Amino acid sequence: MLGQLSIPLQALRSDSEMSWLDILCHPVWAVSTALLAIVVRIQRRGRWDPHACTVRLKGKTAIVTGANTGIGKFIALDFARRGARVILACRSEARGKAALKEIKEKTGNSDVHLHLVDLSSLVSVREFANRILEEEKALHILVNNAGVSGLPRQITEDGLEVSFATNHLGPFLLTNLLLDLMKHSAPARIVTLSSVNHKKGKVDFSHFHGENLTYHMDTVYNHTKLHNVICTSELARRLQGTGVTANSVHPGIVMTEVLRHYPFMIRLLFNLIGFFFFKSPEEGAVNSIYCAVAEEMEGITGKYFDSDCSLVLPAPLARDPALAVKDFEISARLTSKL
Repeated sequence: MLGQLSIPLQALRSDSEMSWLDILCHPVWAVSTALLAIVVRIQRRGRWDPHACTVRLKGKTAIVTGANTGIGKFIALDFARRGARVILACRSEARGKAALKEIKEKTGNSDVHLHLVDLSSLVSVREFANRILEEEKALHILVNNAGVSGLPRQITEDGLEVSFATNHLGPFLLTNLLLDLMKHSAPARIVTLSSVNHKKGKVDFSHFHGENLTYHMDTVYNHTKLHNVICTSELARRLQGTGVTANSVHPGIVMTEVLRHYPFMIRLLFNLIGFFFFKSPEEGAVNSIYCAVAEEMEGITGKYFDSDCSLVLPAPLARDPALAVKDFEISARLTSKL
């Protein structure tokens, strides 16, 4: 009896597999998938085109962290094309030199420079900031772009969790060390790259030291991005009347190297889907460039911008003024002691 049943069951399984294969291989499926990809690519273009923006940055100085690859490199490339003096703040000397060479060749701007900094090390951040303060007479744009995701638990020499040090506390310290120079150079703009994933983040200050954290996919990353939005908002409040603005942005889902620490299969799936539907690094750079150079952004501060350059509300936690003051003061106290 079982032998008699096995034939029709195998036939049914075979028919089922064939039906799925027929669907996936059918020309209509292929054409509809391609059309959907095209539609998504068209729709993901923002309402603001950096190539149509005629703003020049001659005589202006800009710093972009993580400028050796991905979004940061395209932000720096745009600033260089506009004639700015651009400082690439990178951790890797080899990759930084490659980006430096590429940007100079593509823009014809020789006033582009590489300075090394490891944002996970507060000592490195201070050394970088001191060099800027010694060598630069002005600073008009600071883009906090560098970030990591998916790192395993690691505590830095400063006693900080490595993702929080790299994504939040390092950029926080760098920004505050350069504030006086930016005030002196006003009008000036600070742009910090966050993520829509900040809405999934939580605030627990023990996280700064690697306590009470769950290391699963982008969980830690989401927490750090929430702190970015919260502290940028509080920074903007403290900078009112100085001529220095501070805003945070969500660049979109972008094909960058941010997932390089994830398992191979996750990266493979992301890249396969992303090829059709996600933004390129150049597209992901647009709203950061918008906040940094667009004339209509003059005087706009303490806001959060979506990937299409539209002004949107961040998560409720990021709109809590009391929490913002506490977060800023704890971050300041922690980085000033180290």
